[in-house]
Amino acid sequence: MSRVLVIVPFPMDASNLELRKAQLRSVKLGDGIDFEYRPVRIAPANYVSQQDSVLADIGILEAGIQAESEGFDAVCIDTVSDSGMAALRSVLNIPVIGAGRHAMLAALMLGEKFSILAMWDRWRHLYTKTLAELGLAHKCASLRSAGLQPNNQSLLSGKEDEFFPHLHAAAIRCIEEDGADVIILGSTTMHEAHSYLAERLPVPVINPGPLTYRLADAAIKLRLRHSRIAYPSPHAPAAERLRTMGQAAGAI
Repeated sequence: MSRVLVIVPFPMDASNLELRKAQLRSVKLGDGIDFEYRPVRIAPANYVSQQDSVLADIGILEAGIQAESEGFDAVCIDTVSDSGMAALRSVLNIPVIGAGRHAMLAALMLGEKFSILAMWDRWRHLYTKTLAELGLAHKCASLRSAGLQPNNQSLLSGKEDEFFPHLHAAAIRCIEEDGADVIILGSTTMHEAHSYLAERLPVPVINPGPLTYRLADAAIKLRLRHSRIAYPSPHAPAAERLRTMGQAAGAI
């Protein structure tokens, strides 16, 4: 049985964690693979500033740094920001899959230009960073926001009738005005809107979280992992210091 650790980028209770686990229903992987969801202990309130990005990297690194020794075969990061991905790749010898960059790369297997459909404008810097790192800005037709305030705990539950039409209207503009032929959901917190949008839009809609599960399964079966040249190991791993930080954060 293969085991995959899914790192959830915010501390949360069991009921809200179930909303994250619901992403598994969007992909059929069959027997032989199991997913464990783990909320971080260190996190910003939201991902809207450079300070937030630092905290997110540390929190996700702390949550996953022992994944290999705990017997996991891969790690999926449940945020399109890809926070902590590079750091975890430097200390783990198992695949580490980030939702953001892999959604963009998958979009180019399906079309020529993609748009990123976001909840609100304050996430824009997350996408421009990854686009710059991948050199794919010219393949991004647009970054569009539906102007909606996200909730990283309850996600879209209870707001479907209000939020889904706004997201659909913004996606239509991506296609008709910006020239997108693929839509990427700009956050794993938006996964509940995927079916609604996929049924109503004339182009593929990528759901980043479930995509990481499929890619993790493929990487395990193909015995692939990241390049150690691209992600060199640290001279002095900081697992113990990070554990102490995580315990302190969890006690607050």
